[in-house]
Order: sequence, then C-alpha cells, then structure tokens
Amino acid sequence: MKNAYPGTGMSRIAIIVAMAKNRTIGVNNTLPWRCPEDLKHFKALTMGHHMIMGRKTFESIGRPLPGRTTVVVTRDPALKIEGCLIAHSLPEALKLCGNHAFIVGGADIYAQSIDYADILYITEIQQDVDGDAHFTEFDLSTWREISREVRTQDTPQPLEYHFVTYQRN
Repeated sequence: MKNAYPGTGMSRIAIIVAMAKNRTIGVNNTLPWRCPEDLKHFKALTMGHHMIMGRKTFESIGRPLPGRTTVVVTRDPALKIEGCLIAHSLPEALKLCGNHAFIVGGADIYAQSIDYADILYITEIQQDVDGDAHFTEFDLSTWREISREVRTQDTPQPLEYHFVTYQRN
C-alpha cells in the first residue's frame, strides 16, 4: 500500500474536503459557499489531530486552529509560522505527523496525498460551483462508501450537501 512508510508501522491518512459536483473546492483562496454545518463537521473530525495543509490554505484560514496541530507544507525554506510545524514536502509533513493526519488542502496537497489516503471525508455539494481550485480526480472504484448523511440548509444560502465517508478497498 502506498501510504505505508518503511519502519513507521501503521498509518492513518484521511483527506477531508468540501467539493461541488464539478470538483470545485475554492475560489480566490476562499470557500465558494457558506455552510456552517460543514465547518462544524470539519472541527468535530479534526479536533485533537494533526492537520496538513499548504501555505495558501493556511493563509486563507489565517491562524493555527485551536486543539489541532497544524503542519504547513511550503517550498519557502525561510518560512516560519508561530504555532505551526513547517514541512517542505508532503512526505516530510507525514513523517512529522507519525503518518496519522488529516489532509485539509489545498488542491496541490490533495493531488499529492490521494494515493496515501486510507479514508476520505467528503462534503459533496450537490451543485456545480464556479471556482479556480478543484479536487483531484481519483478512481472511485478503489473506494467504498461507508456512510452518507443527506443535509440541506436555507440560510445563509440554500444548499443541499452530503457528508460522505469513503474507505479505501
């Protein structure tokens, strides 16, 4: 399995993402929808865990999130961020996390990590959304759906979305 590193034992790499039907995940370094329940879902799943994200994703959040260890992947060898661990590659970030982490974005980090992931937590936004960042293509036949929760909201904008969990076959 690609997500096992020699000498590190078992791994647990989870990807968590909210994605539109057309795979959009962002626009102008922000989320292209407002869905408070998705943010609560994200917090509940990631609390107490390591989170790996790219520098631009970190900048969109603006600070380390409480109760979680933030690992920022950057190509900038001089970057220091108070309260965060810095890595210069995805393998380095995974090693810092003991191969047990949530991958939280952005598009490039998702693309690099899809082959390492054991589990996908996808909030499927049930519409196409314009954007400039998209979730990587992946072979759904290598995953099995283990849960789906259908949700809707009227405010702050009408939206149908599903919380879906996929486990690698």
